Amino acid sequence: QTVLQGIILLPLRVICITFILLLAWLSASIATFCQPGRGFLPLKGWRRRMIQTTLSGLTRTAYFVMGFQVKVKGKVASLPEAPIFVAAPHSSFFDAIICALTGMPSIVSRAENLSTPVFGTILSSLQPVAVSRQDPDSRKNTVAEITRRALSRGQWPQVI
Repeated sequence: QTVLQGIILLPLRVICITFILLLAWLSASIATFCQPGRGFLPLKGWRRRMIQTTLSGLTRTAYFVMGFQVKVKGKVASLPEAPIFVAAPHSSFFDAIICALTGMPSIVSRAENLSTPVFGTILSSLQPVAVSRQDPDSRKNTVAEITRRALSRGQWPQVI
């Protein structure tokens, strides 16, 4: 009976997750369409709220469809309390749960990830700090950008 459930549930889950992923891509595309100062200025107003609410909700829904139920104990630190917070070890797809639960903060990511179809658009909407592995000054530039965002007095979202 469990094999039969798996045969039925797996395709349904894949279809639902694909649909959720496409909705997330559409939301990210709308929020970043004709964005002024693309990548250099923080998203503001309806664009930022759209990313926070839509992508956070869709990410939570995707994990629920996959069979994960996440319960938060305590309170997430606000931007003034913690402009930077760390999630470690960040080596799996579970990092997206942390992003969804914390209001879709900016992340630090490889620059190559931004050119990935569908995921690159979604990632770009989070306004990541892009790290170039080809640039010898990348480490210094990344630290400088994280510091600049952390000291922006709330103009930029939290950095994870």
